[in-house]
Amino acid sequence: MTKILMTSVRDDEQPAIKAFAKEHEIEIVTTPKLIDDAVDLTADVDGLVIQQRSKVDPAVYPQLKANGIKQIATRTAGFDMIDLAAAKANDLTVTNVPAYSPRSVAEHALMQIFRLLRKSYRFDHQVATNDYRWFSDEQALEIHTATIGIIGVGRIGGTLAKLLNALGATVLGFDTQPRDEMKAIVEYTSKEDLLKRADVVSLHVDLNPTSEGLLTAEDFALMKPTAGLVNASRGPVVNTADLIHALKAGTIAAAALDTVEGEGAVFQTDRRERGLADEPQIQALHDLDNVILTPHIAFFTNLAVKNMVDFALTDVLTILNGQESPHTVSA
Repeated sequence: MTKILMTSVRDDEQPAIKAFAKEHEIEIVTTPKLIDDAVDLTADVDGLVIQQRSKVDPAVYPQLKANGIKQIATRTAGFDMIDLAAAKANDLTVTNVPAYSPRSVAEHALMQIFRLLRKSYRFDHQVATNDYRWFSDEQALEIHTATIGIIGVGRIGGTLAKLLNALGATVLGFDTQPRDEMKAIVEYTSKEDLLKRADVVSLHVDLNPTSEGLLTAEDFALMKPTAGLVNASRGPVVNTADLIHALKAGTIAAAALDTVEGEGAVFQTDRRERGLADEPQIQALHDLDNVILTPHIAFFTNLAVKNMVDFALTDVLTILNGQESPHTVSA
């Protein structure tokens, strides 16, 4: 019987994992550990599925090869935690799940856009201190009067554009490869023009050498001082130090961040006792009253979790059967 190891498994994934194992008559071994700490378990399995944001330990790749593993499936869209060159050197095929549920992230971004337009972050902080007043500069924009800029109009950004269009918002888009089918609802323009005109800018790009540091101080200076930023893509897309300065200086009004640089040391950890002193940039964002932080949970819906499990495991079986997965990624 085919046997597959899944690492970093959460309780909420178990129903989908058990259903897949039953349907396909395979055995799936799960562990909450990262692959770095569970590599010994691969000696007795045929395939591997991982999930993590931290870099895979370089020592893992030759160990996987020595244990007869032929592939690594990450049940995430991002695959920057995997050294593709090291994987290739050890004859490991790498797959990802590029579209587990574009709607999940798009809906999260839409929620945050609403929160920025309605300035809920201001009222959250006020009410937390028992201040129930409201002020002239807290007047909101109705979404059908707002202009929303989407950087990266792909699967997720395109889904968000459709939701915004249905609500009557003006939608601007910047993408290196504009799609003809989106031009009826998205006004494609330059990044600079989008930043100047948008009431909220929402980021939906992959992390790669061209997108790292995509927004810096120079870009924030182009934005309206009343504008907000949503980042539900990857942390390094934004220069965090520049963003913190822009938020403190009033260069932009607010930010809703589901992902930040250095999040691997903080997100999915309990910091109630320890605090954030060892992560000063995240501490600075946490302390600002014009920042909404969520711990990389935009994807976290019923359908997305099931799809991440199903697609990743299907890729493993495809490769073990000697076929090529459409989700193979390479350097």
